[in-house]
Amino acid sequence: MSSPSDNKNWLLAAVCLAALGMPLSFTGPAVVLPAIRDALGGSPVQLNWVTNAFMLSFGATLMAAGALADAYGRKRVFLMGLAVVALSSSLLTLAPGIVAFDLARALQGLGSAAAFASGTAALAQVFDGAARTRAFSFIGTSFGVGLSCGSILSGWLAESFGWQSVMLSPGAISLVALCIASPSMRESSNPHAMGLDVPGTVTFTAALTLLTLGVLQAPDSGWGSPWVIGALAGAALTGAAFIAIERRVAHPMLDLSLFRFPRFVGVQLLAAAPAYGFVVLLVLLPIRFIGLEGRSAMEAGVFMFALSGPILVVPTLAASLAHRFSAGVISAVGLLVCAAGLLWLSYCAPGTPLHAIVWPLLLIGAGIGLPWGLMDGLAVSVVPRERAGMASGIFNTVRVAGEGIALALVGAGLTALVALQLARLPAHPGATSQAAQRVTTGDLSQALAQLPGVDRAALLHAYGAAFGTLLCVLAGVTVLTALVVFVFLRGETHAEAGAVALESSAC
Repeated sequence: MSSPSDNKNWLLAAVCLAALGMPLSFTGPAVVLPAIRDALGGSPVQLNWVTNAFMLSFGATLMAAGALADAYGRKRVFLMGLAVVALSSSLLTLAPGIVAFDLARALQGLGSAAAFASGTAALAQVFDGAARTRAFSFIGTSFGVGLSCGSILSGWLAESFGWQSVMLSPGAISLVALCIASPSMRESSNPHAMGLDVPGTVTFTAALTLLTLGVLQAPDSGWGSPWVIGALAGAALTGAAFIAIERRVAHPMLDLSLFRFPRFVGVQLLAAAPAYGFVVLLVLLPIRFIGLEGRSAMEAGVFMFALSGPILVVPTLAASLAHRFSAGVISAVGLLVCAAGLLWLSYCAPGTPLHAIVWPLLLIGAGIGLPWGLMDGLAVSVVPRERAGMASGIFNTVRVAGEGIALALVGAGLTALVALQLARLPAHPGATSQAAQRVTTGDLSQALAQLPGVDRAALLHAYGAAFGTLLCVLAGVTVLTALVVFVFLRGETHAEAGAVALESSAC
């Protein structure tokens, strides 16, 4: 019979595996999106949902999944979540078309949210003190490894076994985690849990869904389209309803009173910063490298490792600096470094060789790595201890939901910028919008077919100019965020946040 200590370690291994598979679910489809398009077809809007469906369902249900785990059993929800991830991974390879594929991606996001929320909640019950800090640092390290190495792994799998193997990899990891957790994990729940905040969950999910739907549909239908206006208006109304509900319900899903703490607000802004300064590039750059520049999936993976690799090592520096400088200073400096990398990258035209483009990619990754190593610790250290659980849930929801919204907004912005550049070419005015959508999803051949008289070099030049403008805008937003975060988080040093970062980087 295994000892309680052994059971704890096996549980930690299972949750770490689940954390390892989650970034693969995000980065993998971006690497093989051109192959998915060739196999399943689909309009640009439908192809955009390949990533956004996962991010939306994951971010919208993360807090709800935690509430369900507390009420109905953390082991039950964890195993169910892993099983859903495995099932949806198989469905992705069997999808008859792009719509079914997108629905399976949404299902995969639901499973990932259930596994992540219940797995971390279970760990919090069996580890205490320094052991809990170390356990959660292992989770952060596992997520970082998946994020850093996901593109290279996906590129190798795609070239060796096809795009289906990339879709199956998160499911395979989830099955291993399920086999480990099933015999070793003990059931636990909160006898005082109030259950699921159904009105809050419904209105929150509806607001995110309508916002994402409106933003993704805008490039195709136009921002003045009744459908787009209706979706955005619906998002505003359901968002207002969500806030009203959370203010009145006895046990809210989102404790709005936490936003009275200025430092807590600063942490939420910090959580959103990587979304538009880093995470969106994890999707946009593989499409550019593979779909437009014609690079192999493996070569694109090497490029992406230059962007995400620093996440594995830079948090060590952040940890050591956290004992001497405030979180506001460290985070602001990191964001400014990231902004400098974005500006540098804006001058790298399509086709720029690896030795020239690797430096701005490294700069972006290193800049984001500084606040990345502090964010999780800050999320719970800037509020009273008894409210740390809710603060962590809000932080993770803001981070994931922010990534989904940022991806939709940045994608729509890039499409609009490409359309403006194409309008300057000798092409049919009515074709520029559709061609721009094709370009931003990596479908160069269809874009050229819609623009007779425009050659590949001119199209890539237009895309490069638009991409450079977008990066300049993102750099400006990142600089603004750095200033605001500095104001909210300046002050005393944060040894606790530094300790969390140091534990994470040492594992």
